[in-house]
Amino acid sequence: MNGGGVELLNAGNATALFHSVDAFLFDCDGVIWKGDKLIDGVYDTLTFLRSQKLVFVTNNSSKSRRQFASKFLSLGISVSQDEIFSSSFAAAMYLKSIEFSPDKKVYVVGGEGILEELDLAGFTALGGPEDGKKMIELKENPFLEHDKTVGAVVIGLDQYINFYKLHYATLCIRENPGCLFIATNRDAVGNMTDLQEWPGAGCMVAALCGSTEKEPIVVGKPSAFMMDFLLKKFHVDTSRMCMVGDRLDTDILFGQSAGCKTLLVLSGVTTLPTLQDSANNILPDYYTDKVSDLLQLLRP
Repeated sequence: MNGGGVELLNAGNATALFHSVDAFLFDCDGVIWKGDKLIDGVYDTLTFLRSQKLVFVTNNSSKSRRQFASKFLSLGISVSQDEIFSSSFAAAMYLKSIEFSPDKKVYVVGGEGILEELDLAGFTALGGPEDGKKMIELKENPFLEHDKTVGAVVIGLDQYINFYKLHYATLCIRENPGCLFIATNRDAVGNMTDLQEWPGAGCMVAALCGSTEKEPIVVGKPSAFMMDFLLKKFHVDTSRMCMVGDRLDTDILFGQSAGCKTLLVLSGVTTLPTLQDSANNILPDYYTDKVSDLLQLLRP
């Protein structure tokens, strides 16, 4: 394996990991669930790990923290909003951190989760799913008016993305002085169902990069902004954290960059051949098939 050092989780290193960690950070899609189906053994594993802090750090911006808490509950798991850090929340918190003017508006290419988190943070948002119904007819020399008070565009996963949204967002970024271009994340694909991978926010962000000729401020994993916020909130040293995820370029890189221990699970996007590929240079500390392996190895 390229670089060496990565260990298959076993009874010995699982016990050592458990006792060296005060907080487990979990990705959700492909780790806790796939689509609306809980991955086998997750409930019992999370129940067992409750002696430590549990934090759920997801790049999925389609839901707010409230909506994610409801999804957990619908799957039989009780998780408080304070334990959830979604990229939709991260986008709102980033704007708060830079003291974005409440007099300016935010145009959203994304789901209800972003709109809700922006509203909770005191910002006025436009766009979202509602603009998925709008069309532009490229005839008779059309001209689209856009709101000149938009000071930021936030783009995330958007199943209703269309030419209207891309055009409106492009106008704001290119023509409104100082307009920020913020991406919740750049995941290429995601486990939107338990049957297959679907296009992720990365392809939508790439479309807007192409039309604006600009690169976005990314607030989701592996951005340091996410970790900085977590550290302020939970007061746990990163050396006492373990990031558990299914993606090398987001979850594992996020944990590694902050100095966390890292555990890759093969229940989502990353396969064993991808991990072992000589071209891969992102190596977790440990890997295993699924989260519940941790419980099986720790139980006497």
